[in-house]
Amino acid sequence: MTAIGSSDEARPEASVLSLAALGWLLEDGERAERFLSLTGLDPDTLRAAVGTAATQVAILEFLANHEPDLLRAAEALAVAPEEFIAAMEELKQ
Repeated sequence: MTAIGSSDEARPEASVLSLAALGWLLEDGERAERFLSLTGLDPDTLRAAVGTAATQVAILEFLANHEPDLLRAAEALAVAPEEFIAAMEELKQ
């Protein structure tokens, strides 16, 4: 478990958006498989590391690197696509 305030702990707002994005991308089996394949994660590793900033950045980078998914996720979650990018940048700090 990561101590509060450690550099590896995700920031709350960006973290929430990242987790919402993960929920969205896991709704589709093909998209979920592509995510796991491209990130090199497996389901167990994803479960264990989902609370870390690095994993949350990987989720948002996955969307940022495929505009159709970025736009669909933004529409589904009722946020601007730029909010995903801003959250990703925040989590990288």
